[in-house]
Amino acid sequence: MLDDLSLHELENLLTDASYISEPPISMALYLSLKLNKPLLVEGPAGVGKTEIAKVLSRVLETDLVRLQCYDGIEASQALYEWNYQYQLMYLKMQEIKGIKDSDNLETELYDQRFLLRRPILSSILAEKTVVLLIDEIDRADEAFESFLLEVLSDWQVSVPEIGTLIAKTRPVVVLTSNAARELSEALRRRCMFLYIDYPSFAKEVAIVTAKIPGLHKRLVQQICKFMEALREKRLRKLPGVAETLDWARALAALHIEDLDREMVASTLGLVLKDWKDQREIQLSLSQLLEKTGVQSKI
Repeated sequence: MLDDLSLHELENLLTDASYISEPPISMALYLSLKLNKPLLVEGPAGVGKTEIAKVLSRVLETDLVRLQCYDGIEASQALYEWNYQYQLMYLKMQEIKGIKDSDNLETELYDQRFLLRRPILSSILAEKTVVLLIDEIDRADEAFESFLLEVLSDWQVSVPEIGTLIAKTRPVVVLTSNAARELSEALRRRCMFLYIDYPSFAKEVAIVTAKIPGLHKRLVQQICKFMEALREKRLRKLPGVAETLDWARALAALHIEDLDREMVASTLGLVLKDWKDQREIQLSLSQLLEKTGVQSKI
């Protein structure tokens, strides 16, 4: 499917999957697939970077394997670990059977059936191409980034007790970064790069409309206008599209057709996740609501 997929077909598949794309996003995805290069997606939190990997797995009709990076993550969490409990159980079973050939037992204990495959090894040894999401690579340290770069270059993993495990298939790789730290030039050169910023008003309206069908058109525009106004403020944590969708779903569940001051104030916790930000916005709520065009509701 990847070999004969055209840009136009990919755009249609993204639309069918309810993903609101733009020419730069579609082109980056297409070239990443065609050139078989990892796609590095950078941008603020909550703008839909992870969603790209999810929609790719749906479009390509394959599994999504996710590696969530964090401070202190080590290679073993990404590659493999030995299932010591299973090995111990196997040893006890052999003892019960009266088998005492230690040389053969040691060989059997380090068989692939005792190997716990973590995300990278799992994606490399998959029978068919999967989408490998390496989420928030900027949270890992430089040593892990270097290790990752080597694996992504060679597509093989060396297991001392077994030997070298070479990729059966080459996964489609998506890396995301919130730019918490500067990534190495080596990793950037290895990848196709895509930056995603907060959406325009028109795009956010399209996203909300696609994700939450049936929501009143006027309410969708009010929600997106309010979010646009919020992002112009100097806040500690600017809300992303994820917060917009959470808020819109909540308002839909409450059967709200128009924003008003009381409703915004009581649901602000879905939008702003920092108490100082909430306090600042509560003080300027009337001004913000005026920008949404619902000042008559205050």
